Amino acid sequence: MRGFRPLALALLTVLLTAVLTAVTALTAGAAGAAPPPVRYVALGDSYSSGLGAGSSYTGGSCDRSGGAFSALWSASHAPASYTSLACAGATTATVMSSQLPSVASTTTLISITAGGNDVGFANIMTTCALHGTSDCVAAVNDAENAANMSLPAQLDRTYSAISSAAPAAKVVVLSYPLFYQLHVWYCVGLSETSRTKIDEGINLVDDLTAAAAGRHGFTFADVRSAFAGHQLCSGSKWLHAVDLAHIQESYHPTASGQQNAYLPVFSAAVG
Repeated sequence: MRGFRPLALALLTVLLTAVLTAVTALTAGAAGAAPPPVRYVALGDSYSSGLGAGSSYTGGSCDRSGGAFSALWSASHAPASYTSLACAGATTATVMSSQLPSVASTTTLISITAGGNDVGFANIMTTCALHGTSDCVAAVNDAENAANMSLPAQLDRTYSAISSAAPAAKVVVLSYPLFYQLHVWYCVGLSETSRTKIDEGINLVDDLTAAAAGRHGFTFADVRSAFAGHQLCSGSKWLHAVDLAHIQESYHPTASGQQNAYLPVFSAAVG
């Protein structure tokens, strides 16, 4: 019996050592497990390229700005890689033909705004700015009919192509802001009827986009509430009004719109 106690202590010591070694190994493994590197690509149209967010643009007619939400997010998060392929004037078709071929299969994060040019945002706003209320309402009605008939399928094709190009990527689909704050007496320019109709059309495009994003398992990031109180006709607007000297920037987010609306909404969606 005298030899039992040393033997038991020896066995207990061995057992405890084995347990501590296993726990240490598990702890070290957990601590050493780093998240995969973020490889981010921004796709889409002028709301993603940053048109309106800076006076100096890159990418030729694509009008890419360092003030775009994607560039701002990348500057503060330092992903392993960041590329903006977004281009002013892009449609869902040109996203597929001109942007997606440059997306690597190793991409882990994608953002996109698309659909507005498919339904003729630019033509609608030109009509509404230069012609009367009846022409404006008619133009929006035509765009709404086209959106209901064609936009879901166009978005589905684009989103499917994105999934094929980057199957492991988290995809964040961002909305468009409503252009006008309604029911204010001090707003000049377009009639209240025209402003209301334009916002109605944007709501339709955004809602169709949200539904399409949901069908594909993408994250829909809605900026409409972020712009509330900062649309045209507000006291602190984050959108460019019509400016004939810089017509292409009209109705696009200012630097403040990208910084204070698109960026936080995108950041929350990325998590």
